[in-house]
Amino acid sequence: MIDLLKAEKAFSEYVKSYDINNPKIELKVKHTFRTVEVAKKIAKDLNLNEEQTNLAQLISLLHDIGRFEQVRIYNTFQDRDSVDHADLGVKILFKDGLIRKFILDEKYDNIIYKAIKNHNKFKIKTGLNKEELLQAKIVRDADKTDIFKTCAIDIENNTNVAYDYEKLAPLHISPKIMQNFKNYEQSNRYEFDNRLDSYINMIGFIFDYNFITGLRIIKENKYIEKVMQPLCICDETKEQMQEIIKVANKYIDERIEKGY
Repeated sequence: MIDLLKAEKAFSEYVKSYDINNPKIELKVKHTFRTVEVAKKIAKDLNLNEEQTNLAQLISLLHDIGRFEQVRIYNTFQDRDSVDHADLGVKILFKDGLIRKFILDEKYDNIIYKAIKNHNKFKIKTGLNKEELLQAKIVRDADKTDIFKTCAIDIENNTNVAYDYEKLAPLHISPKIMQNFKNYEQSNRYEFDNRLDSYINMIGFIFDYNFITGLRIIKENKYIEKVMQPLCICDETKEQMQEIIKVANKYIDERIEKGY
């Protein structure tokens, strides 16, 4: 049995051990609960049963559990500069045994483990069974969708917790990253030449969506325009940034029109 209320209380208790006044910690707590809501919406749109829907919400609740230790130790969200937060998360949950704080039943452990471990990877690892793959796809879409919202809020409030937009704005997108984007392809993080490449690749999350629920949310809230707005201020780079907006919206419209 999945008791979501109990799991949410356990999550709130867990994060109390971290400095909630740290903007990065606060950001991740809010991101977590919003991701749960997106996962619920995706599950509803897919007409999943109650058990699958509750499991999707539980996985989303736990997907970034490794972020808190990452921030405490390294004070960054950049995995390439610290540690893979998904790998750290499954270690904390399963090797250290924290998972039993959130759910007593062990029957879902393999699904939870594989979904969380794969939620931030460039591609989902092959070999997952049908249910593992479904839940991995849901949490990936839910996570990506709220990352757009998180950045939009960060920009609107001028807090710069997720990114330092003033430093990003004057940079040029690397030719390889720009071409990949125009080809509707995400880039591997090892191809990045600068922080702007990483940011543009975050916009490129849209090319990896499994379902159109999240894409609809992005379109309805104009998240592409919002997250690109602070980068469209430099004459030298404005044309590149506007091209990113154009390509992104074209892709989203095409996917929504197709219905998948």
